[in-house]
Amino acid sequence: MSDWFLTPYHQQLREQVRAFAEAEVAPHVERMETTCGTEQELAARIAAQGWIGATIDPVYGGMGAGHLAKTLIIEELARVDAAMGAMVQASQLGVAKVIRYGTEEQKQRWLPRFADGTALPTIAVTEPVSGSHVLGMESTARRDGDHYVLTGRKVYVGNSHVAHVHGVVARTGPGSRGLTAFLVEADRPGLTLAPHPTTLGLRGFSFGELHFDHCRIPAGNRLGGEGDGLEVAYSSSILYGRPNLTAVALGIHQAIAEETVRFTTERRRYGKPLHNLPTVKHKIGQIQSRLMTARLATYHAAHLLDTGRPCDTELMNAKLINVEWAIDSARTAMEIHAAAGLFTDRPLERYLRDAYHLFAPAGTSDVQLLRIAEAALGLGKGQWSAPEPLNADHDLTAART
Repeated sequence: MSDWFLTPYHQQLREQVRAFAEAEVAPHVERMETTCGTEQELAARIAAQGWIGATIDPVYGGMGAGHLAKTLIIEELARVDAAMGAMVQASQLGVAKVIRYGTEEQKQRWLPRFADGTALPTIAVTEPVSGSHVLGMESTARRDGDHYVLTGRKVYVGNSHVAHVHGVVARTGPGSRGLTAFLVEADRPGLTLAPHPTTLGLRGFSFGELHFDHCRIPAGNRLGGEGDGLEVAYSSSILYGRPNLTAVALGIHQAIAEETVRFTTERRRYGKPLHNLPTVKHKIGQIQSRLMTARLATYHAAHLLDTGRPCDTELMNAKLINVEWAIDSARTAMEIHAAAGLFTDRPLERYLRDAYHLFAPAGTSDVQLLRIAEAALGLGKGQWSAPEPLNADHDLTAART
């Protein structure tokens, strides 16, 4: 049923990304798990495929292929290695702010570089004292003539140590209209990187801290108007962050299902494959059922986003169930693997660790449920979803007629 959403173009794209991931990414996974370092070279090689430009208009050198195509790219990379799927999803999140809020000059400068992979972006919103509570941020940007002076600290920044430009939101005044967004080049004086931490999972994904010490930013680097920072943060998180993280979770979930089927086929008990045991077969059914439903929710939400329909709730729900069910299926698979799942010669323990990294970004499950409940009660504050026209060659409706 999920194939209903996919055109021949989508199917071809999936095959292309899968082949690349298996040939070019898979050989590096063991090293990334061991070294826990940042992957500048591998990230650049993936970016050079043009996939960061999935939603960038062809006028700027992008694919113009839409959110469902973007979902497939991230999903197929994450199926092989969630860290590199996360690298692409974080890059796409950084792309969003320039597409939606950039001036023509900013678009001309950055979008072609994002599209051809010569530059990677981030979005830096979270601080030690503020996560989903964006208004609690304390970083400041003080106007000084033709510049702003940025001081503060950003944490949990995807692509922190591999990016060329950071999309930073800081406080320029009081209240909800007191946040402003900026493009800050990675080599700008006053910006430093904290040593990269070792994380539970997503090893190889750059996920660190930015420190700003009286960092001077030209006023021309401001994204949108002064006071638009909250909109930049929210729209990027809802329209790109949630579906992107959903795609990473879906890729992990697919890998869990495939690994479990492989393990229960190879491992024998009582002279037959392990999956012949009714209890094991039942658990495989649970994993597959979750995966099928999660994929439908993912593709449906991306399809709505591509066709310009209001879909904030669908995006929240897709993120919610994909992350929760990927974690649930990892646990179910661990129960099937038993002691064999505890060793690193099989990838299941990595899938479990990686899945937990997707819980907090773009809102925890509690946040998603709260917003979904508000929508059901008629207490929602409107829709961030807005039409983003597709290239006619990739139009889903036209492709089926």
